[in-house]
Amino acid sequence: MSVYRLDENNFEFPEYADDENAITVGGILNPETLIKAYSNGVFPYYYPDEEISWWRPLNRYVIFPQNIKISHSMKRVFNKKIFEVTFNKNFSEIIYKCRKKREYTEEGTWINDDIELAYNKLFEKGVGFSVEVWKDDKLAGGLYGVKLEKCLFAESMYYDITNASKMAVISLAEKALAENYLFIDCQFYTKHIESLGGEFIPNNEFLSLINKGIKYIH
Repeated sequence: MSVYRLDENNFEFPEYADDENAITVGGILNPETLIKAYSNGVFPYYYPDEEISWWRPLNRYVIFPQNIKISHSMKRVFNKKIFEVTFNKNFSEIIYKCRKKREYTEEGTWINDDIELAYNKLFEKGVGFSVEVWKDDKLAGGLYGVKLEKCLFAESMYYDITNASKMAVISLAEKALAENYLFIDCQFYTKHIESLGGEFIPNNEFLSLINKGIKYIH
């Protein structure tokens, strides 16, 4: 299948996806393109020195806030008040730490200079969000993502102290439930997210949820 190509003047994302879930390449990373992408269930995912690739998985991995799983061990962590959790207090530091943590893994990181800059601009526009987990006044872990109306799209997480990233996800789910968000998009399957209540839904159902959660397309 040929791959659809974006240019700087064309932000229309095609409806189809190939077997590998990548639907288009090219375009630019700016707030307008990113907002349009997330409104259509699309996100950028590519590695340094590669052309920008935009993805829409055929099956989406999500957490529904009402279905969050909190293990007995995590309940003890909450009860002992080991961590403090804040929201949107230090977005730039969270995305930086997510990037640095992944740079030293075998897989590497897709969070390059352009990604980091673009998502910081999204945050400045009120479209990005972050969860910070603190221990003894130092960052212990967290996550960042994109929020559109009643839809949350988690992008990456990290931890320096065991259970800090789980604390971030659970705290986000509890906030999402209290504020009537419909879902937390996790994009792809991981055992970590499965343990917290992640589940697959087909792409058409995911797009219907976005349409329900977004009152208007930006």
